Amino acid sequence: MSLAKTSPFQRRPKLATDVEVERPSVPAHTPTRALRASTPVSHVSILILKRDYLHKLQVQARNAQNAQPRRSFVPLSDGASKDVEFVAFTGTDNWVPGRQGQYYYQGNSSSTYIANRLNPTAETLAWHMYPHYDDASWLRRPSNPEMLPLPPVEFAKRLYAAQHAYLGTIFNFLTDQDFNQRLQRVFSRPPDVSNKEECLIYCQVLLVFAMGQMYSVNQWTGNDGPPGFSYFKNALEFLPNVHEDSSVLFVEVMCYVGYYMQTLNRRDAAYLYLGLALRMAVSLGLHQEVTDQELDSFARERRRRVWWSTYSLERLLCVTSGHPISIQDDDIDVKLPSAAEGENPRLADILRCYTQLSRILGRIGEEVYRRKQQSGTSLAASIQDIMDNLSEWFRQMPAELKLKPSDLEKEVSREDVSLHLYYYQCINLTVRPLLLYAVQRQMAANAQRPATAASRWEDGLPADMVSMIRAAIAAARSSTSILKASTRYNLVATYGFIDGEQAFSAALLLVMVNIAFPYNEMDASAMDTSLHVLQGMAERGNQYIRACHSLLTKIRDTIKSRTPVMDPVADGLISEQQQGHVIYQPTLGSFPQANIMPINMPDDPTVSAQAAVGMDDDVGLWSDVLDSIGIDMDRHWIETALIAEDNLAMENN
Repeated sequence: MSLAKTSPFQRRPKLATDVEVERPSVPAHTPTRALRASTPVSHVSILILKRDYLHKLQVQARNAQNAQPRRSFVPLSDGASKDVEFVAFTGTDNWVPGRQGQYYYQGNSSSTYIANRLNPTAETLAWHMYPHYDDASWLRRPSNPEMLPLPPVEFAKRLYAAQHAYLGTIFNFLTDQDFNQRLQRVFSRPPDVSNKEECLIYCQVLLVFAMGQMYSVNQWTGNDGPPGFSYFKNALEFLPNVHEDSSVLFVEVMCYVGYYMQTLNRRDAAYLYLGLALRMAVSLGLHQEVTDQELDSFARERRRRVWWSTYSLERLLCVTSGHPISIQDDDIDVKLPSAAEGENPRLADILRCYTQLSRILGRIGEEVYRRKQQSGTSLAASIQDIMDNLSEWFRQMPAELKLKPSDLEKEVSREDVSLHLYYYQCINLTVRPLLLYAVQRQMAANAQRPATAASRWEDGLPADMVSMIRAAIAAARSSTSILKASTRYNLVATYGFIDGEQAFSAALLLVMVNIAFPYNEMDASAMDTSLHVLQGMAERGNQYIRACHSLLTKIRDTIKSRTPVMDPVADGLISEQQQGHVIYQPTLGSFPQANIMPINMPDDPTVSAQAAVGMDDDVGLWSDVLDSIGIDMDRHWIETALIAEDNLAMENN
């Protein structure tokens, strides 16, 4: 359905809510000069020494841990190989060295962190922190900003439409009317650099050009940075200091800056800008309903949409990077987006559904991946409750927004793609600790028996846990199907960090399943397809995705030849009720297709989460799941498991 219908939010004068609010003066950050040694020393040599020292610390920590006995996840039988060692998580892999010697923290919910723990090579996670564009001179703001030539007006509007198709439907920072007015203002005269509002308007318009070029060109072809980079650099020259007065416009601009920083893989800068945007929104009171009765309905709804857009963007970045969220939901008292009179209700429905998923994502980061879990029992209750919330979200999703398998045979709307990829990513992140536990358990079992022996990963696990793991695998397959179908119509953003993160998350899950579980043709095909999607992004110039694809390919290559053991689920031989998440359909084109269905959870509200997952019978098992969140599967663990598997296979030949 088209969103072209005019919105009442595009017809209004400047509001009193746009008036700036005084902020306390805070000294602007200026880079400090590095101390120089009295004897000339190569900068590269210093970085190498720091990197080698970190490696030495990691090796020492692992060796010290290896010297102490530790309980394994699977009891070793009397005849089991004693060569298999289970290395405890030491925490050193959470810290990533930067190029200037500083360290950055990478949380356990980050897909990149988990993939690095699975990495069978000696490479570090350093590539994760390296920006796509090495020249850092653009980060320093000149005193006399340069005025770049502006594109023709009609082309500028096309750039706005391009970024709106990807971002404007899920993050509502800028209306068509506001953009057209600000575009006219920018073209009428150059900005007064002493006027903060004029600088913000000029900065926002340039950021829209940068986003539009990034999404319309969708490929890095030159040596001057990714698409839109010139506009982005120029926009930063007009960005006011954060200690200047706050405004809703300032919040919008910082969100744009943070988003583009993330596409450059400057994750730390993105995290800081989005954190500032959220704090500024709080200081403006956007997280609370206003009591001023003179404020019209448009102004109220505009405040809500800017708040929830900032909230969703900050939640996405925090949880996928493994950082704590910046505000608790209990501190927020503002209504969700809603349709206004005369507005196409589809736009408000999309914003509301996306916001609800962001709230669930915040719970995932807080309750599943927090560093200090209370107990395995509380983790089980949280996972069950979050899965119930996701199931309820899907049931309440408007029917016109739900994708069906037949929809992927034609071009789908970009906002529908965004919603469903987000939904499946939430399932993936929620269940991933269970999957990690099952993968660890199965790899240990594989190392103790001949490679030709069939082994069901489901054996010994509660039925409800198996159902949730199957749900996550099916969600990853569905994400892959949507991404594959979207690539045919150029609807997958090469540089939009959300698409890249969701594609990587799905591919990572499928690779983990295939390296541990018995051969399953549907899962193997989905894994290959997911890696192909990442390869397409990499070939178009996304260096971060290229590194992700390379890492997952190396992990995939560790898969040993196993006797194909076809799972009846893969052939669609069990019902929807048995499977618990999706109904598998015949293949669509060259890749597996799954129906888009909610998770089957208990409908009786009197059934507690504890009863649903059978915690009374599996308290010890859930304690082991809790341990697995620390990702007790680093490259040394995988190497020893695979070596033991090879040795057993050679002994049996």
